[in-house]
Amino acid sequence: MTASIPINPTALSKAVSHALRHEPWLYELELDAEGWTSVDHLLAALRSANPAWSGLAVADLEHMIAQSEKKRHELRDGKIRAFYGHSTPQKLELKPAVPPSIFYHGTSPEAVTTILREGLLPMGRQYVHLSADTLTATKVGERKAKAAVILCVNATAAHADGIAFYHGNEMVWLANHVPPEFLSDG
Repeated sequence: MTASIPINPTALSKAVSHALRHEPWLYELELDAEGWTSVDHLLAALRSANPAWSGLAVADLEHMIAQSEKKRHELRDGKIRAFYGHSTPQKLELKPAVPPSIFYHGTSPEAVTTILREGLLPMGRQYVHLSADTLTATKVGERKAKAAVILCVNATAAHADGIAFYHGNEMVWLANHVPPEFLSDG
């Protein structure tokens, strides 16, 4: 009897994110309006896509979610979904929530002038991603530039003006657009 090779949670998270956030059709998955799909269908698709994952089980998904610093996925009642980051044409239906008073957005120095003029736009994603703290915003911004710029979002004023915010997870919130009057660079 051969011992099974442990599944790398990071590699699994990347594959699950790709399947649920970007190209579900490649895995023959159907997402409902809130982004949910059957865990059984996802497991079958991942097993067939990667022979090393022939023994992939729900416990591996649970472990992946528990080990992740960034809570990107959710399991419930035999279904799974990605919380945020979708680039699929079908826009997920999210429920607006009352935001904390301030959000942060990490970006490159080159983008600041445009953002402060036009506001924050989804830029190829379904939603603008906002960080609940400066550490998360800095990590996001450093993906775009070594010397990231952290913008502040006056979420209280934006919410009072009718801007909808959606809770992605503990550290990430989403919006359709944040107009420039609610942004500052420090």
